[in-house]
Amino acid sequence: QVRLVESGGGLVQPGGSLRLSCAGSGSIGSLVAMGWYRQAPGKQRELVATVTSGGSTDYAGSVKGRFTISRDNAKNTVFLQMNSLKPEDTAVYYCNEVRKSPLGLNYNFWGQGTQVTVSS
Repeated sequence: QVRLVESGGGLVQPGGSLRLSCAGSGSIGSLVAMGWYRQAPGKQRELVATVTSGGSTDYAGSVKGRFTISRDNAKNTVFLQMNSLKPEDTAVYYCNEVRKSPLGLNYNFWGQGTQVTVSS
């Protein structure tokens, strides 16, 4: 079974930085990609950044140039370095992992979420 645990959230002032981490356990099937999503109160969950098993990355336009996603394959951990934080970055951040079964079906796994609050 795959389990994801996020950490690193907290309160930070505008312009500050935080680094989120997501530690995964279990290795069912093969890894397709890992990513970070966020959800603000009353809003839809949105994709923030992704990294594939091959190392390709993608970012939402709102965070491009400020956030960096990376992965430590040996530790099965994905990180999100967040710089130049803005109040609109305030949300619960969720780690996501997509894995493919031997039958070729993709499955999503989710962490419990970690709160990020950007405020003066």
